[in-house]
Amino acid sequence: MRPGTRRTARLVSCTAVAAALLLPVAAPAQSVTPGRVPVADGKKGQQLPAMPTAFEPTARDAACTPPSKEKARKQDWSRQRLDLDRLHRHGTGTGVTVALVDTGVAPRAAGLEGRVTADGDAGDDCVGHGTFLAGLIAGTGGDTPSLAGVAPGARILALRGTDRRGVPDAALVAAAVRRATSARAGVIAVGVALPRRDAAVTRAVADARRAGAVVVAAAAPDPTSRVGGDEVPPRTYWPAGEPGVLAVADMLPAGVRPDRALRTDGVDLVAPGAGVVSGGPRGDGHYLGGGVGVATAYAAGAAAVVRAAHPGEAPDVVARRLLATAYPADIPQLDAYAAVTTVLGAPGGPAAGERAGEPVTVRDTASADRAASRALVMVLLGSAGVLALLWAGFAFSRGRARGWRPAGAAAAED
Repeated sequence: MRPGTRRTARLVSCTAVAAALLLPVAAPAQSVTPGRVPVADGKKGQQLPAMPTAFEPTARDAACTPPSKEKARKQDWSRQRLDLDRLHRHGTGTGVTVALVDTGVAPRAAGLEGRVTADGDAGDDCVGHGTFLAGLIAGTGGDTPSLAGVAPGARILALRGTDRRGVPDAALVAAAVRRATSARAGVIAVGVALPRRDAAVTRAVADARRAGAVVVAAAAPDPTSRVGGDEVPPRTYWPAGEPGVLAVADMLPAGVRPDRALRTDGVDLVAPGAGVVSGGPRGDGHYLGGGVGVATAYAAGAAAVVRAAHPGEAPDVVARRLLATAYPADIPQLDAYAAVTTVLGAPGGPAAGERAGEPVTVRDTASADRAASRALVMVLLGSAGVLALLWAGFAFSRGRARGWRPAGAAAAED
């Protein structure tokens, strides 16, 4: 399958899915009180509450995100895009611990029971964002298996990188990364982004990488409401900017960044980050969320499945695998299935594109290819028909001009 054909097939497929879901993906929720964001489900629409990324810093007495009373009735586009059903036939991340640095994770959240270890007050997730991300990394989906995370066999080490309202704090992030290193986490996912480099965070990340952890971090914060709409100039955010850290950003179903995304350089990978369904810390209902943290969670889950499937690979090789097998675009797009099943070539070279005894395909596009072939045949037949009509018209006009006599007879009479 040529990259151009695969890209076209995927773009058409994902655009169709997005249209069917009527995803309100332009702006993830950051408000104090989570709103209700519509998401269509088949012929009957349903409403899912939005999962905030943080509460406003001034909302010191904001109530925690309430339980959702709604449940999604279908798999969202992001899981289809990542082909998780097929990925799980090759690996689920069993035996790998993913340290999640965010707002915390509720240990008894639906789909995560028995597989979450919360450090300190990280078990108290008031915002709910960390629990939402944990479900994308390692959730089983509970009574909705189609909404399982990327690595449902992995374990989660919950660490707080924010205050209780979800506001990032450099000291908390540094302490969380150090704790993840001492716990020998195979993957460290940092769902928050700091606007300034911090020496303690830099040292903690370097130590984590030397200890063998794959560090995945949000490439930028999620956009917040800005007075006057002033544009934020491009900048590097941390710890995504640290050497060796896999910097991840969010993408829409069409494969592009959201219009309101904060600009940054050095993005290594993009992953689905809009109109994504997952659970929260209270109740067994579902929420709709998005943003850079969501994309980071998906990349961290993929790293966990890769580590479980290829336990002998060094962290840098795991990161190279995720990048080398990513779908080619302006910014490479995460392909979890290819990352697990593809045999890598030599460092710096392309992936071999083949798994032992089994060809590796990013997605089955046979139907799209057949449709394209049929379309080409129809175009050729149509063109031939048009040429035939033009020739017939030309012959008719010439014949009438000669009085319907043969060309030779007309010339003799002249």
